[in-house]
Amino acid sequence: MNMNLFVKKLKQILILLVVACFCASCSSVPDLSYNPWRTIALPTDARLLSIDFTDDPNHGWVVGSKSTLFETQDGGNTWQERTLELGEEKLSFTSVSFNGQEGWIVGEPSILLHTEDGGGSWSRIPLSTKLPGSPQAIVALGSHQAEMTTNVGAIYKTTDNAKTWSALVEGAVGVVRNIARSDNGEYVAVSSRGNFYSTWTPGDRTWRPHERTSSRRLQNMGFGKDGRRWLIARGGQIQFSAPEAEEDWDDILYPEPSTSWGLLDVAYRTPAEIWVSGGSGNLLVSFDGGQTWEKDRDIEEVPSNLYDIIFTQDDRGFILGDRGYLLKYEPDMAATQAA
Repeated sequence: MNMNLFVKKLKQILILLVVACFCASCSSVPDLSYNPWRTIALPTDARLLSIDFTDDPNHGWVVGSKSTLFETQDGGNTWQERTLELGEEKLSFTSVSFNGQEGWIVGEPSILLHTEDGGGSWSRIPLSTKLPGSPQAIVALGSHQAEMTTNVGAIYKTTDNAKTWSALVEGAVGVVRNIARSDNGEYVAVSSRGNFYSTWTPGDRTWRPHERTSSRRLQNMGFGKDGRRWLIARGGQIQFSAPEAEEDWDDILYPEPSTSWGLLDVAYRTPAEIWVSGGSGNLLVSFDGGQTWEKDRDIEEVPSNLYDIIFTQDDRGFILGDRGYLLKYEPDMAATQAA
């Protein structure tokens, strides 16, 4: 490298550092007075994509890219890597779900795994080559029952241990960025480019498309515990729908208005307590349903994007990141720090 090119590169690095420092200092969001999240670094560089527990609250599984599979027997404090004999195929496990001791894992390019003993043994179930898209998410619904979605919005249900599947929608919605299911079986899906979103209610035969609510592309959507849908748009925007009115949306909110950090996920711990995660260890919380926000700045040191927040119970939650980073919600630690 010649000297002129070296100096140019050095200047670019210095400019980026100055911009980063400026952005970090210009946030006006108040600091959260305590940090209720413990950082766990799993021995993998994969992105973690899904987590769930059996009927034993201490026994759970987390899955991710690069065939990543970890098991915990102590509520998520420690994790042991598990390896399944699946040949040389390069797989990404995108979703895991349990109902009692029965569990399911789906992934890409096209894989379905099933267990009836809490994961003591897993069997691979063949999927039709005519399946639209690749399996993206699965929900265990009860004995031998599950609902599976694909990355083009196909929805299938089985009631006989995956021997047969029934299609719940006619056709597909197109390639989706993400798809979320409510507790009562509704779905919302964001198009791959974030140009529009689609909804589906049990009993519908097709998806219903909706225009996005602003000029900003959609990043993610989901359902809250207060009866509202939520959406994240580019530029750090969040909106909540009006209860019982899916087409009506409240005003746009900016949890961190002085910055443009990308936000990635929203999760309700309670109907009023809402957590929002984003890139570069960005984590915010609202205790009043989204009206005011505080920032957990202790988490900024975690070298990971925070993609998914999951609360399995009010007092148990996890945040999934890349490079094997997992955050565990610990209410006892929060109470001690707040005291």
